[in-house]
Amino acid sequence: MPETPSRDTSLPDLTRRVALVTGAGGLIGGGIAERFAAAGAAVVVHFRQNEKAAHALATRIAERGGRALPVQADLTRESECARLVETAADWQGGLDALVNNAGVQPVQALGTMTAEDWRAVYDANTTSAFACTRAAAPLLAARGGGSITHIASIEGTMATPGHAHYCASKAALIMFARSAALEYGPDAVRVNTVSPGLIDRPGLAGDWPDGVRRWTGAAPLDRLGSPADIGNACVFLASDAAAWISGTNLVVDGGVSAAPTW
Repeated sequence: MPETPSRDTSLPDLTRRVALVTGAGGLIGGGIAERFAAAGAAVVVHFRQNEKAAHALATRIAERGGRALPVQADLTRESECARLVETAADWQGGLDALVNNAGVQPVQALGTMTAEDWRAVYDANTTSAFACTRAAAPLLAARGGGSITHIASIEGTMATPGHAHYCASKAALIMFARSAALEYGPDAVRVNTVSPGLIDRPGLAGDWPDGVRRWTGAAPLDRLGSPADIGNACVFLASDAAAWISGTNLVVDGGVSAAPTW
């Protein structure tokens, strides 16, 4: 039997709420799902290919007394987005929060990029969020309102070489959230974005030592981010503490965006 749930009291209370996190088989998505579970929410752990990681995450959450359901879906297909959202809502009788985290981040020079390359990134990063949002909004409204959060990036406002398609897709997410906030606001559905900076992962310092040094040198808080940092921001935006926040972009980058570039 699972142990008695122990909610993290440093987080807003999301007990009796249901959250769907896309791309939760990955590093950042997994961190977001764990923080929702720590706040007391039941969490749908979406994955496309990383089944082992998603099921391991759901098991960890259950062992801590939480509730988690792993669900596979290919979010480049609109019908799969709708199925995922419907499955999430059916699981516990409704849906309160959606986090559109699923995406890709390939590195490719603009001069070698094809329209197919461009579309592949947009389908994964932006079109999937559009389709999941359209499917989820009526269900959130039916519960009296809810929260949709897109995971964008500081690269949505700060260009980076080799990331033209990625930067553009994240900029589009920021504006899509603002547009959706306007249209879904009357239904008490709030839509925001969270823009992470550089998030640490095992082996990153060895794989990219110069980049890590430059980042920590520029960050006023003098460290890389963690998946939990992004999860905490998403939990806040899904909570009653953010009840009057919609259409905004919450930058979570340790202050790097405040640093001068000249």
